Amino acid sequence: MPTKPFPVLAFCALLLGGAAIGFAGIMMRLSDVNPVASAFWRMALAAPLLWVWALASAGGDRAAGLRTDYSRVLLLAGFFFAADMGVWHVSLHFTSVANATLLPNMAPLCIAAWLWFKYQARFSRSFLLGMALAMTGAVLLVGPSVGLGGTRLLGDGLGLLVAGFYAAYQLAVKDGRASYSTARLMAWSTSITALFLLPFALLMPGDFWPAGAAGWLPLLGLALIAQIGGQTVITYAFAHLPSSLSSISLLIQPLTAALAAWAIFGEAIGPVQMAGGAVLLLGIYLSKRGTA
Repeated sequence: MPTKPFPVLAFCALLLGGAAIGFAGIMMRLSDVNPVASAFWRMALAAPLLWVWALASAGGDRAAGLRTDYSRVLLLAGFFFAADMGVWHVSLHFTSVANATLLPNMAPLCIAAWLWFKYQARFSRSFLLGMALAMTGAVLLVGPSVGLGGTRLLGDGLGLLVAGFYAAYQLAVKDGRASYSTARLMAWSTSITALFLLPFALLMPGDFWPAGAAGWLPLLGLALIAQIGGQTVITYAFAHLPSSLSSISLLIQPLTAALAAWAIFGEAIGPVQMAGGAVLLLGIYLSKRGTA
């Protein structure tokens, strides 16, 4: 029996989407609103454009047998993404940025454990080696800045909780793509995420509204690059790739963030981080080989 060809286009789209999300932290640093407000505006500014796309493609969705109504999976995707972003911003108050960046990237372990527990999934040796290498590379990328002890224990615990929420979001999106188009799923989940984030954005210390017209530019960048150009492309790819491989491939985000911080802010990239980036890419490659 011939094997199904590996979806190369979807895999490339996933990597590009992950790279686009890697710029989110940069644009968040450039914004002049509080961190949760920047996450809210990322959703609120992207949602109208996504709804225009979703409504324009409704006829094609129905013709393809895809759903255009509302269901619980849409709520779950929005809730888990809001929890992911909201708890992550809270964790930043208790631990280092490096720790808060690293710990949520433990999501592949959560997804692999869930697939093994729920579906008795089996993974090839190449895939498991690739996952180990990719996560090791992520640790090396962030490792020089990671700290332990003190008041960071609570923040580190929240960071691990974020990993669980991010894994749950990815699984919800994977489930949703079985019956919804990318446009419909993203329009609903982005809108629901914005609604969940709004009260926390208003209550969090710091400005909710940008100080001037220039302050909207980083927020528009978050909406167009990270949410529409990043998450939307990732959502498309999730329909064609296994959840386990998708989660590991998204570890390209810290590599992109490190390169962007070096190019824009002049933040140094040392030999350990360079090695981490190379190990991470090798891990993604081996994971792909173990899945194809």
